[in-house]
Amino acid sequence: MKVDFAKIDDVNGVVTITLEEKDYADKVKDQLKEIGKKHAEPGFRPGKVPAGIILKKYGKGVKYDVINKEVGNALYEYIKNENLHVLGNPVPMQGNEFDIDAKDFELKFKVGIAPEIDTHVNKDLHIPYYNIKVTDEMIETQDKQFRRRFGKQEPGDTVDATALVKGVITELNEDGSVKEGGIVVENGIVAPEYFKNDDQKKIFEGKKVGESFTFNPAATCDSNPAELSSMLNVSKEDAENHKGDFKFDIKEIIVLKPAEHNEEFYKSVFGNDEIKTEEDYNKALKELLEGALANDSNFRFSMDAKKAILDAVGELTLPDEILKDFLKSQNEQLTDENIDEEYIRVRPELTWELVKEAIAKQLDLKVTEEDALDTARAIARQQLAQYGMMNVPAEALDRYAHDILKDQKAAQQIYNQAADLKLFDAIRDAVTTDDKEVSVEEFNDLFRNELAAE
Repeated sequence: MKVDFAKIDDVNGVVTITLEEKDYADKVKDQLKEIGKKHAEPGFRPGKVPAGIILKKYGKGVKYDVINKEVGNALYEYIKNENLHVLGNPVPMQGNEFDIDAKDFELKFKVGIAPEIDTHVNKDLHIPYYNIKVTDEMIETQDKQFRRRFGKQEPGDTVDATALVKGVITELNEDGSVKEGGIVVENGIVAPEYFKNDDQKKIFEGKKVGESFTFNPAATCDSNPAELSSMLNVSKEDAENHKGDFKFDIKEIIVLKPAEHNEEFYKSVFGNDEIKTEEDYNKALKELLEGALANDSNFRFSMDAKKAILDAVGELTLPDEILKDFLKSQNEQLTDENIDEEYIRVRPELTWELVKEAIAKQLDLKVTEEDALDTARAIARQQLAQYGMMNVPAEALDRYAHDILKDQKAAQQIYNQAADLKLFDAIRDAVTTDDKEVSVEEFNDLFRNELAAE
């Protein structure tokens, strides 16, 4: 068997496979023998069918299958061994003659080749990097959140912003009188902090145990059936029928007492005994915020880096027709009529994937299992933090990370995420970053201005 490759242009080529009878004859004979052992024919038991009958009945089909397999294997082995960076799938060329009665065959396949790419990822490329300033106000806000998270609920006399208010909720008529046969919730409980209507929040502000007043449950939640049914202890369907005013008789007020600054509180927040003073605590808070904001800065850098690199690379020449054929083979919804529109849509991302591959090759980047584990740990840490679990032991975090990676779909996403993290870290080291210190507002304006410009 002979395999040759010839370039048509920079991104298209032809692989020619020449197959002689000696390349496939023995395999055809072997398969026909196996068929003879297992198949019965009228008047003959399995293993007793004359070879001529087997050849006449199955010969052409077996020959076709063997040749098809031999050609396919030869094509993909050649691509692999010659390190051809093929895009899409090889396409059989028009004019391929396949006469099953012939002994020798010459088959041609058009292949798309990835273009050579100058990534421009070097110190001549300047990309902005925005460092977000941590202000005293941000530290104070974070402190309030932690004090509240680790605070304690206790009985109170007056409704404040944190209060849970318990009491009797009674349905009223339009004139304010108690509605006969209406809803009465003896053990009602509301949290004005989460009301969607500010006017309804104000009704509860400053109220004391024993006071009675009128409010509108439907207005507190924009008539959301689930929230209204929960507050009034009725079905979601019935909640639609109770959008008028109700009376609230306060029986109990539960307020949140924020945690006080002390070593016990510091340990609860950071999970260690190293923080002893308020100065240490504020420093740790600042570092915590800087770490969180660094993630935002890195995300912005990835956007700016992608744009800067693609602008520098410019328009790539791609084997467009082969890629269109490949997209159609992957999606039965794509036809000759709509493939051009879809290709225009996906071409930029195809280009970026090729550029990423070129950068990874240039910078010798490989994603390891430990890289994926680090990413899974970060995801696990973030998920647990959402539930207030700030200081999960390393062993537990590792178990959680390994559990995430057991899911094949999730594992692939994590490997892709780890690859991107490693890629942009390497890009940042390889280019020249123009560091700029900005406030949170200035940083957010970067995104708002881009949206306004679209």
